[in-house]
Amino acid sequence: MNIFLNKKILIYGLGISGLSSYKFLKNKNDIFLYDDNKLKIKTLGTKKNLISYKEILKTKFDQIIISPGIDINKCKLSKFLKKNYNKVFSDLDVFYSFYKNDFITITGTNGKSTTCQLMYDVLSSQKFDTRLVGNIGNPVLSVKNVKKKTVFVIEASSYQLEYSRIFKSKYAAILNLSPDHMERHKNLNEYIKAKFKLLKNQSKEDLAFVNKDDLLINKELKLNNFKSKVIKISTKKDNRFLKNIDNEYFLTESNKENLSFVLAISKKFYIKKNLLIETIQKFKGLKYRQQIIFRKKNLTIINDSKSTSFSSSISLLKENKKIFWLLGGIYKKGDKLELSKKYFKNIKAFIYGKDKKIFSKKLKDKIKYKNFNNLKDALKEIFVIVKKERPLNSTILFSPCAASFDNFKNFEDRGLYFNKLVKMYKNEL
Repeated sequence: MNIFLNKKILIYGLGISGLSSYKFLKNKNDIFLYDDNKLKIKTLGTKKNLISYKEILKTKFDQIIISPGIDINKCKLSKFLKKNYNKVFSDLDVFYSFYKNDFITITGTNGKSTTCQLMYDVLSSQKFDTRLVGNIGNPVLSVKNVKKKTVFVIEASSYQLEYSRIFKSKYAAILNLSPDHMERHKNLNEYIKAKFKLLKNQSKEDLAFVNKDDLLINKELKLNNFKSKVIKISTKKDNRFLKNIDNEYFLTESNKENLSFVLAISKKFYIKKNLLIETIQKFKGLKYRQQIIFRKKNLTIINDSKSTSFSSSISLLKENKKIFWLLGGIYKKGDKLELSKKYFKNIKAFIYGKDKKIFSKKLKDKIKYKNFNNLKDALKEIFVIVKKERPLNSTILFSPCAASFDNFKNFEDRGLYFNKLVKMYKNEL
């Protein structure tokens, strides 16, 4: 029986996820809406469904659907949610209750969006009716015209998985794991536990794809017995298929890793090899994710604004020989720079943003660095050096390793600003 039919449901959090849940369920249930932000509530035009804090405490709900961005420990309904935690669900749970299609759900610390986009492109090129949803920006419940053969490629964050209770995916992938979102999950074990919900909820008919070379993933696999068939992807193994690919995007370790997972999952869909190669050759990646925005003579400029941790920048720091590294913003608790000493001499760091003192401590006695008031001043200094010294085979790498909220709305806003700065300064070269 579908547990989200003819029920009294509270939807908490009215961002894109919460609103899509409301639109999907409103004709099937008695829906109540609440958000901590009163200003947001006033502009939504959903007054008849709004409920006050006092009324919530008096009402007995069948289910509570909570938006992934809400931290149960730091919200207005904290006590109420903890008391009724067995009723808390996510939009992924609602999605699973109504659709019995093939789901390919991808999670991990780094590379989720890129892997999902590539997986979507590969399946679409093979004429599969494919939908790309989840954390990549399209709420799972916003999809229209779903058919029996529709295949969903879902990007799942630890926030979404943390609140999910019944969601299950036929194909699940954990790309990699490193400390992230510690301010939310409190410790590494809780973060890993949220990610591994994907495997925990699978049955013996399902397939799980995991990184064979990831220490944290292997440790968790040893501690638990999962029902699904676990397929280990070796991203360090020499892949013959890559020799057929002439696409500079797949030169870095991280993007080779993303591609390895797509190739492994693709085998289960019996796709045509010639179309697969053609799709991969054309793939240009996503904006602000290891994106080459300028290349001329001896200078390459990479916009990797999506980078919010050291681990997401490692592959680029290893691949490039002379690097002017721009980093800074809001430091993520517990993050460590795990980079071999042999790479230190190739890098000069230019640090900006709210937590520049913390980043300075992390790089001290490792990499030469200089602090700046803002991103603009830091980049300007790099262009002065490049113009004066004309270094051979140099790279300006914008890979912040930090959250963007000190100066920007999000990583897209930060990436767009960086592109504007580059356009302004590059004419001086």
